[in-house]
Amino acid sequence: MDCPFCEIIEKNTERIIRQTEHTFTVLSDPRLMPGHLLVIPKRHIQRLSELDEQERAEMLDEVAILEDIILNNVAPGCDISQHFRPFIPQGRLKVDHLHIHLRPRTFEDELYKKVQIYEKEVFKELPAEEFQKYKTLFS
Repeated sequence: MDCPFCEIIEKNTERIIRQTEHTFTVLSDPRLMPGHLLVIPKRHIQRLSELDEQERAEMLDEVAILEDIILNNVAPGCDISQHFRPFIPQGRLKVDHLHIHLRPRTFEDELYKKVQIYEKEVFKELPAEEFQKYKTLFS
């Protein structure tokens, strides 16, 4: 399988802006905003649950360090996310290799103005039955 993130580790290391024993960080390309980072495990896996304890701790530590750098030097806010969407084929906007996004955010930035301003129409009140269903499932 062709993996653009594994290719960075194997052949294109000049893209790496930080690395630890088990992770590396690159600027996202394509990006949603300046400073959009990806923290990626060096081992090719797809889900957080596949990380071993040391990899998980190192990855979370790296995300926390980078969030502080963003908040102190780039923007007053930061979105952190990870997506697992096996129903979408791999392509330019989706890679089947675990990665965590860190996106510097400012008040009413381009992402907010074009997309997130409409979030209020998507959010719904939480019904009691749904609360009970998921409380039972996740307990």
